Amino acid sequence: MTNHEERQVAPAAWRCARRGQGAALLIAALLLQACAVAPPQHVDYAATRPRPDTLPPPTAGAIYQAGQEISLFQDPKARRVGDVITVVLAEQTSASKKAATDTSKKQATSLTTPTLLGSPLSFGLPGLSKRSFSLGTQLSDDSSFAGAGDSSQSNQLTGDVTVTVAEVLPNGNLVVRGEKRVTINKGDEYIRLSGIVRPIDIGPDNTVLSNLVADAKIGYTGSGDVDNATSMGWLASFFNSKWWPF
Repeated sequence: MTNHEERQVAPAAWRCARRGQGAALLIAALLLQACAVAPPQHVDYAATRPRPDTLPPPTAGAIYQAGQEISLFQDPKARRVGDVITVVLAEQTSASKKAATDTSKKQATSLTTPTLLGSPLSFGLPGLSKRSFSLGTQLSDDSSFAGAGDSSQSNQLTGDVTVTVAEVLPNGNLVVRGEKRVTINKGDEYIRLSGIVRPIDIGPDNTVLSNLVADAKIGYTGSGDVDNATSMGWLASFFNSKWWPF
């Protein structure tokens, strides 16, 4: 190989090696990004921060300053934006439905051939003179239908989730929302809750039962390897969807 040919081969090999190195670096970066980036928090269930209090201007020469007092008998229940409250999940629902239908219909009609002067009546048709027809008729009909259906469903969710007060309504009720995330063995479990709580339903330990939360939206979902293993693929989902005509 001449020196000129060597100079032409060397840049080509260098470019191929550089492309391969770039592809390997790109794959490694994507894998590291997939391992390092955690799923973003749901905006609708993000914690609400307390609002800063607007204090009146200090009074010169006064011992008592508004907004700086200390309450020795303050109720620990949540009542302001940003306060936390624990919701005890006590969800248990059960429903059943059963229906049965059974119909039957039977009908029979019979007409014997009438007789005239001891002989049965008969008649003939033009073109069929060798054959006679009688007036006897017999009809029968029998139909039936039976249908049955049975459906039942039950759900149960226990535990607790601590949420924050997002808004105080004019009537004093509290709009709460929050999310709990637990990571176990490369899988994330999410408990999300939002709703409206009456201050009278809050217990002395600053807890409230979930069945006392109005307009409650409770979600228990997961993501990760376990969730992917138990999820149906897109092709299998298509065959089990309403769009599959068979």
